[in-house]
Amino acid sequence: MKNCEYQQIDPQALPTQTPPPPPLQEEKEEEEEEGGEKREEPRRPRRKWEVFPGKNRFYCDGRIIVARQGGVLPLTLGLILVTCGLFFVFDCPFLVKHLTSCIPFIGGGLFVFVVITLLQTSFTDPGILPRATPDEAAEIEKQIDTTGNSSYRPPPRTKEVVINQQVVKLKYCFTCKMFRPPRTSHCSLCDNCVERFDHHCPWVGNCVGKRNYRFFYTFIVSLSFLTAFIFGCVTTHLSLRAQGGKGLVFALQESPGSAVELVICFFSVWSILGLSGFHTYLVASNLTTNEDIKGSWSGKGGEDVTNPYSHKNIFINCCAVLCGPMPPSLIDRRGFLPSDESVQTASVDIELPTQATKSEINVFIRP
Repeated sequence: MKNCEYQQIDPQALPTQTPPPPPLQEEKEEEEEEGGEKREEPRRPRRKWEVFPGKNRFYCDGRIIVARQGGVLPLTLGLILVTCGLFFVFDCPFLVKHLTSCIPFIGGGLFVFVVITLLQTSFTDPGILPRATPDEAAEIEKQIDTTGNSSYRPPPRTKEVVINQQVVKLKYCFTCKMFRPPRTSHCSLCDNCVERFDHHCPWVGNCVGKRNYRFFYTFIVSLSFLTAFIFGCVTTHLSLRAQGGKGLVFALQESPGSAVELVICFFSVWSILGLSGFHTYLVASNLTTNEDIKGSWSGKGGEDVTNPYSHKNIFINCCAVLCGPMPPSLIDRRGFLPSDESVQTASVDIELPTQATKSEINVFIRP
Protein backbone atom coordinates (compact mmCIF):
# COMPACT_ATOMS: atom_id res chain seq x y z
CA MET A 1 0.00 0.00 0.00
CA LYS A 2 2.81 2.32 0.71
CA ASN A 3 4.41 1.81 -2.73
CA CYS A 4 1.09 2.37 -4.42
CA GLU A 5 0.54 5.56 -2.56
CA TYR A 6 3.97 6.90 -3.49
CA GLN A 7 3.55 5.97 -7.18
CA GLN A 8 0.34 7.97 -7.42
CA ILE A 9 2.07 11.22 -6.41
CA ASP A 10 3.02 13.28 -9.46
CA PRO A 11 5.29 16.24 -8.62
CA GLN A 12 4.22 18.16 -11.70
CA ALA A 13 0.59 17.74 -10.81
CA LEU A 14 1.01 19.31 -7.44
CA PRO A 15 -0.53 22.79 -7.21
CA THR A 16 2.18 25.40 -7.10
CA GLN A 17 1.87 27.69 -4.12
CA THR A 18 2.05 31.31 -5.02
CA PRO A 19 4.41 33.25 -2.78
CA PRO A 20 2.67 35.62 -0.44
CA PRO A 21 2.70 39.19 -1.66
CA PRO A 22 5.18 41.49 -0.01
CA PRO A 23 3.87 43.46 2.93
CA LEU A 24 4.12 46.71 1.00
CA GLN A 25 1.99 45.29 -1.83
CA GLU A 26 -0.61 44.06 0.64
CA GLU A 27 -0.78 47.46 2.26
CA LYS A 28 -1.15 49.11 -1.13
CA GLU A 29 -3.93 46.68 -2.14
CA GLU A 30 -5.76 47.39 1.09
CA GLU A 31 -5.44 51.12 0.47
CA GLU A 32 -6.80 50.69 -3.07
CA GLU A 33 -9.75 48.67 -1.76
CA GLU A 34 -10.53 51.42 0.74
CA GLY A 35 -10.76 53.99 -2.02
CA GLY A 36 -7.12 54.98 -2.37
CA GLU A 37 -6.99 56.73 0.97
CA LYS A 38 -3.47 56.73 2.42
CA ARG A 39 -3.05 55.92 6.06
CA GLU A 40 -0.35 57.65 8.07
CA GLU A 41 0.70 56.61 11.51
CA PRO A 42 0.18 59.45 13.97
CA ARG A 43 3.50 60.99 14.94
CA ARG A 44 4.30 61.64 18.56
CA PRO A 45 4.19 65.37 19.25
CA ARG A 46 7.70 66.66 19.85
CA ARG A 47 8.63 69.12 22.54
CA LYS A 48 10.89 72.10 21.97
CA TRP A 49 13.70 70.80 24.18
CA GLU A 50 14.18 67.88 21.78
CA VAL A 51 15.31 70.25 19.00
CA PHE A 52 16.93 72.90 21.21
CA PRO A 53 19.89 74.42 19.28
CA GLY A 54 22.10 75.15 22.30
CA LYS A 55 24.67 72.85 23.87
CA ASN A 56 22.54 71.72 26.78
CA ARG A 57 21.22 68.47 28.16
CA PHE A 58 17.66 67.99 29.32
CA TYR A 59 16.26 65.47 31.78
CA CYS A 60 12.83 64.60 33.16
CA ASP A 61 11.11 65.53 29.90
CA GLY A 62 12.74 68.96 29.76
CA ARG A 63 12.15 69.94 33.38
CA ILE A 64 15.89 69.88 34.20
CA ILE A 65 18.44 71.72 32.07
CA VAL A 66 22.22 71.48 32.49
CA ALA A 67 25.21 72.32 30.35
CA ARG A 68 26.41 69.62 27.99
CA GLN A 69 29.82 69.90 29.60
CA GLY A 70 28.85 69.00 33.14
CA GLY A 71 32.15 70.31 34.43
CA VAL A 72 33.04 69.17 37.91
CA LEU A 73 29.52 69.19 39.37
CA PRO A 74 29.85 65.52 40.48
CA LEU A 75 33.13 66.41 42.21
CA THR A 76 31.50 69.38 43.97
CA LEU A 77 28.59 67.28 45.18
CA GLY A 78 30.91 64.43 46.13
CA LEU A 79 33.18 66.63 48.24
CA ILE A 80 30.19 68.06 50.11
CA LEU A 81 28.68 64.63 50.76
CA VAL A 82 31.96 63.01 51.82
CA THR A 83 33.00 65.86 54.12
CA CYS A 84 29.61 66.09 55.81
CA GLY A 85 29.34 62.31 56.08
CA LEU A 86 32.68 62.06 57.86
CA PHE A 87 31.67 64.95 60.11
CA PHE A 88 28.45 63.26 61.25
CA VAL A 89 30.19 59.91 61.78
CA PHE A 90 33.47 60.88 63.49
CA ASP A 91 32.95 64.30 65.09
CA CYS A 92 29.30 64.73 66.02
CA PRO A 93 29.07 61.86 68.56
CA PHE A 94 32.10 63.14 70.49
CA LEU A 95 30.98 66.79 70.38
CA VAL A 96 27.42 65.93 71.46
CA LYS A 97 28.80 64.06 74.45
CA HIS A 98 31.31 66.70 75.53
CA LEU A 99 29.79 69.99 74.30
CA THR A 100 26.17 70.31 73.12
CA SER A 101 23.52 68.36 71.25
CA CYS A 102 22.79 71.33 68.94
CA ILE A 103 25.81 70.67 66.74
CA PRO A 104 24.20 67.92 64.56
CA PHE A 105 21.10 70.06 64.01
CA ILE A 106 23.13 73.10 62.94
CA GLY A 107 25.34 71.03 60.65
CA GLY A 108 22.36 69.15 59.19
CA GLY A 109 20.46 72.35 58.46
CA LEU A 110 23.44 73.92 56.72
CA PHE A 111 24.09 70.72 54.75
CA VAL A 112 20.51 70.48 53.46
CA PHE A 113 20.44 74.16 52.51
CA VAL A 114 23.77 73.89 50.63
CA VAL A 115 22.65 70.85 48.62
CA ILE A 116 19.28 72.40 47.73
CA THR A 117 20.80 75.66 46.51
CA LEU A 118 23.49 73.78 44.56
CA LEU A 119 20.90 71.71 42.71
CA GLN A 120 18.76 74.79 42.07
CA THR A 121 21.74 76.58 40.56
CA SER A 122 22.70 73.60 38.39
CA PHE A 123 19.23 72.59 37.15
CA THR A 124 17.63 76.01 36.58
CA ASP A 125 17.45 77.85 33.27
CA PRO A 126 19.97 80.70 33.82
CA GLY A 127 18.04 83.07 31.55
CA ILE A 128 18.60 81.72 28.05
CA LEU A 129 17.18 83.88 25.27
CA PRO A 130 15.51 82.11 22.32
CA ARG A 131 17.21 82.56 18.98
CA ALA A 132 15.64 84.71 16.31
CA THR A 133 13.46 82.95 13.76
CA PRO A 134 14.42 83.21 10.05
CA ASP A 135 11.69 85.81 9.54
CA GLU A 136 12.94 87.92 12.46
CA ALA A 137 16.55 87.71 11.23
CA ALA A 138 15.47 88.74 7.73
CA GLU A 139 13.50 91.67 9.15
CA ILE A 140 16.60 92.93 10.97
CA GLU A 141 18.61 92.81 7.77
CA LYS A 142 15.89 94.72 5.93
CA GLN A 143 15.94 97.45 8.56
CA ILE A 144 19.69 97.80 8.14
CA ASP A 145 19.56 98.36 4.38
CA THR A 146 18.00 101.84 4.26
CA THR A 147 19.26 102.65 0.74
CA GLY A 148 17.08 100.09 -0.96
CA ASN A 149 20.09 98.21 -2.24
CA SER A 150 19.25 94.54 -2.70
CA SER A 151 22.84 93.36 -2.27
CA TYR A 152 23.54 91.57 0.98
CA ARG A 153 25.35 93.44 3.70
CA PRO A 154 26.19 91.97 7.11
CA PRO A 155 24.35 93.60 10.01
CA PRO A 156 26.25 96.13 12.11
CA ARG A 157 28.14 94.97 15.13
CA THR A 158 26.65 97.39 17.65
CA LYS A 159 23.63 99.50 18.38
CA GLU A 160 23.49 102.25 20.99
CA VAL A 161 20.70 102.74 23.54
CA VAL A 162 20.40 105.09 26.51
CA ILE A 163 19.78 103.66 30.00
CA ASN A 164 19.56 106.12 32.92
CA GLN A 165 21.35 108.80 30.88
CA GLN A 166 24.17 106.38 30.11
CA VAL A 167 24.93 105.18 26.57
CA VAL A 168 25.02 101.38 26.39
CA LYS A 169 26.19 99.49 23.30
CA LEU A 170 24.26 96.42 22.20
CA LYS A 171 26.25 93.86 20.24
CA TYR A 172 24.82 91.76 17.44
CA CYS A 173 25.05 87.99 17.98
CA PHE A 174 25.64 86.22 14.67
CA THR A 175 24.77 82.88 16.26
CA CYS A 176 21.41 83.87 17.72
CA LYS A 177 20.72 86.41 14.90
CA MET A 178 19.69 89.27 17.20
CA PHE A 179 20.97 92.28 19.08
CA ARG A 180 21.74 91.21 22.61
CA PRO A 181 19.73 93.01 25.29
CA PRO A 182 21.66 94.97 27.92
CA ARG A 183 23.89 92.85 30.18
CA THR A 184 23.42 89.83 27.91
CA SER A 185 26.38 87.82 26.67
CA HIS A 186 26.81 84.70 24.55
CA CYS A 187 28.30 81.74 26.43
CA SER A 188 30.69 79.85 24.17
CA LEU A 189 30.39 76.65 26.24
CA CYS A 190 26.59 76.48 26.23
CA ASP A 191 26.21 78.28 22.87
CA ASN A 192 23.38 80.45 24.20
CA CYS A 193 22.77 84.13 24.85
CA VAL A 194 22.15 84.42 28.61
CA GLU A 195 20.35 87.39 30.12
CA ARG A 196 22.35 89.24 32.80
CA PHE A 197 25.21 86.85 32.18
CA ASP A 198 27.55 86.57 35.15
CA HIS A 199 29.87 83.68 34.24
CA HIS A 200 29.91 80.00 33.34
CA CYS A 201 30.70 78.07 36.50
CA PRO A 202 32.11 74.57 35.96
CA TRP A 203 31.71 73.79 39.68
CA VAL A 204 27.91 73.88 39.31
CA GLY A 205 27.87 72.71 35.67
CA ASN A 206 25.78 75.59 34.37
CA CYS A 207 25.82 79.24 33.41
CA VAL A 208 25.04 81.77 36.12
CA GLY A 209 22.64 84.42 34.92
CA LYS A 210 19.49 86.34 35.66
CA ARG A 211 17.32 83.39 36.76
CA ASN A 212 19.74 81.42 38.93
CA TYR A 213 22.17 84.01 40.29
CA ARG A 214 20.29 84.28 43.61
CA PHE A 215 20.61 80.50 44.05
CA PHE A 216 24.31 80.65 43.23
CA TYR A 217 24.94 83.44 45.72
CA THR A 218 23.07 81.71 48.54
CA PHE A 219 24.92 78.50 47.68
CA ILE A 220 28.42 79.95 48.05
CA VAL A 221 27.49 81.94 51.18
CA SER A 222 25.90 78.93 52.90
CA LEU A 223 28.82 76.75 51.79
CA SER A 224 31.17 79.24 53.45
CA PHE A 225 29.26 78.92 56.72
CA LEU A 226 29.16 75.12 56.45
CA THR A 227 32.90 74.84 55.70
CA ALA A 228 33.85 77.21 58.51
CA PHE A 229 31.48 75.41 60.91
CA ILE A 230 32.93 71.96 60.12
CA PHE A 231 36.49 73.30 60.29
CA GLY A 232 35.86 74.80 63.72
CA CYS A 233 34.17 71.66 65.03
CA VAL A 234 36.96 69.40 63.77
CA THR A 235 39.70 71.51 65.37
CA THR A 236 37.73 71.59 68.62
CA HIS A 237 37.24 67.83 68.50
CA LEU A 238 40.94 67.12 67.93
CA SER A 239 42.08 69.61 70.57
CA LEU A 240 39.80 68.01 73.19
CA ARG A 241 41.08 64.54 72.33
CA ALA A 242 44.70 65.76 72.52
CA GLN A 243 44.28 67.09 76.08
CA GLY A 244 46.01 65.37 78.94
CA GLY A 245 49.32 65.02 77.17
CA LYS A 246 48.02 62.53 74.60
CA GLY A 247 49.07 64.71 71.66
CA LEU A 248 47.67 65.37 68.17
CA VAL A 249 48.90 62.05 66.78
CA PHE A 250 46.79 60.13 69.28
CA ALA A 251 43.75 62.27 68.42
CA LEU A 252 44.17 61.60 64.70
CA GLN A 253 44.54 57.88 65.34
CA GLU A 254 41.33 57.86 67.37
CA SER A 255 39.44 59.81 64.68
CA PRO A 256 41.06 59.30 61.25
CA GLY A 257 38.08 60.77 59.41
CA SER A 258 38.68 64.10 61.10
CA ALA A 259 42.08 64.33 59.40
CA VAL A 260 40.42 64.07 55.97
CA GLU A 261 37.89 66.76 56.92
CA LEU A 262 40.65 68.99 58.23
CA VAL A 263 42.59 68.84 54.96
CA ILE A 264 39.53 69.43 52.75
CA CYS A 265 38.21 72.33 54.82
CA PHE A 266 41.61 73.97 55.26
CA PHE A 267 42.31 74.18 51.53
CA SER A 268 38.76 75.09 50.48
CA VAL A 269 37.57 77.51 53.13
CA TRP A 270 39.82 80.35 51.98
CA SER A 271 38.77 80.21 48.34
CA ILE A 272 35.09 79.87 49.25
CA LEU A 273 35.24 82.78 51.66
CA GLY A 274 37.05 84.92 49.07
CA LEU A 275 34.47 84.03 46.41
CA SER A 276 31.61 84.87 48.78
CA GLY A 277 33.18 88.22 49.61
CA PHE A 278 33.72 89.05 45.94
CA HIS A 279 30.11 88.27 45.01
CA THR A 280 28.85 90.20 48.04
CA TYR A 281 30.67 93.22 46.60
CA LEU A 282 29.07 92.57 43.19
CA VAL A 283 25.59 92.29 44.70
CA ALA A 284 26.04 95.48 46.71
CA SER A 285 27.17 97.30 43.55
CA ASN A 286 24.66 95.61 41.21
CA LEU A 287 27.46 94.38 38.97
CA THR A 288 28.17 91.07 37.26
CA THR A 289 31.44 89.16 37.10
CA ASN A 290 31.52 89.70 33.35
CA GLU A 291 31.16 93.49 33.75
CA ASP A 292 33.73 93.64 36.55
CA ILE A 293 36.35 91.68 34.59
CA LYS A 294 35.86 93.76 31.45
CA GLY A 295 35.78 96.98 33.44
CA SER A 296 32.60 98.11 31.71
CA TRP A 297 31.77 100.79 34.30
CA SER A 298 35.16 101.40 35.89
CA GLY A 299 36.24 104.17 33.53
CA LYS A 300 39.56 102.47 32.76
CA GLY A 301 39.54 103.85 29.23
CA GLY A 302 39.46 107.43 30.47
CA GLU A 303 35.72 107.78 29.85
CA ASP A 304 33.36 109.29 32.38
CA VAL A 305 31.03 106.31 32.86
CA THR A 306 28.91 105.12 35.74
CA ASN A 307 26.97 101.94 36.32
CA PRO A 308 23.49 102.66 34.93
CA TYR A 309 21.98 99.66 36.73
CA SER A 310 23.04 100.67 40.24
CA HIS A 311 20.42 102.23 42.52
CA LYS A 312 23.14 104.14 44.43
CA ASN A 313 22.09 102.30 47.58
CA ILE A 314 23.57 99.06 48.87
CA PHE A 315 20.34 97.83 50.46
CA ILE A 316 18.28 98.52 47.34
CA ASN A 317 20.88 96.86 45.13
CA CYS A 318 20.84 93.73 47.29
CA CYS A 319 17.05 93.61 47.22
CA ALA A 320 16.95 94.14 43.45
CA VAL A 321 19.42 91.32 42.78
CA LEU A 322 18.37 88.75 45.38
CA CYS A 323 14.76 89.49 46.32
CA GLY A 324 13.17 90.54 43.04
CA PRO A 325 10.47 88.43 41.39
CA MET A 326 11.69 85.36 39.53
CA PRO A 327 11.46 86.08 35.78
CA PRO A 328 9.84 83.35 33.68
CA SER A 329 11.84 81.12 31.39
CA LEU A 330 11.71 82.40 27.80
CA ILE A 331 12.68 79.23 25.92
CA ASP A 332 9.46 77.27 26.73
CA ARG A 333 11.43 74.02 26.64
CA ARG A 334 8.43 71.82 27.48
CA GLY A 335 6.16 73.41 24.90
CA PHE A 336 5.07 71.39 21.86
CA LEU A 337 6.37 72.13 18.39
CA PRO A 338 3.83 73.12 15.73
CA SER A 339 2.92 70.25 13.42
CA ASP A 340 4.71 71.73 10.38
CA GLU A 341 7.93 72.38 12.35
CA SER A 342 7.79 68.91 13.91
CA VAL A 343 7.55 67.32 10.49
CA GLN A 344 10.37 69.51 9.18
CA THR A 345 12.72 68.63 12.04
CA ALA A 346 11.92 64.93 11.68
CA SER A 347 12.36 64.90 7.88
CA VAL A 348 16.07 64.11 8.16
CA ASP A 349 15.35 60.99 10.16
CA ILE A 350 12.69 59.60 7.84
CA GLU A 351 14.05 60.76 4.51
CA LEU A 352 16.13 57.70 3.63
CA PRO A 353 13.57 55.08 4.76
CA THR A 354 10.88 56.86 2.74
CA GLN A 355 12.97 56.79 -0.43
CA ALA A 356 13.80 53.13 0.09
CA THR A 357 10.13 52.31 0.53
CA LYS A 358 9.25 54.03 -2.73
CA SER A 359 11.92 52.10 -4.61
CA GLU A 360 10.71 48.83 -3.14
CA ILE A 361 7.15 49.63 -4.18
CA ASN A 362 8.33 50.26 -7.75
CA VAL A 363 10.11 46.92 -7.80
CA PHE A 364 7.21 44.96 -6.45
CA ILE A 365 4.42 46.45 -8.58
CA ARG A 366 6.39 46.65 -11.82
CA PRO A 367 4.50 44.49 -14.45
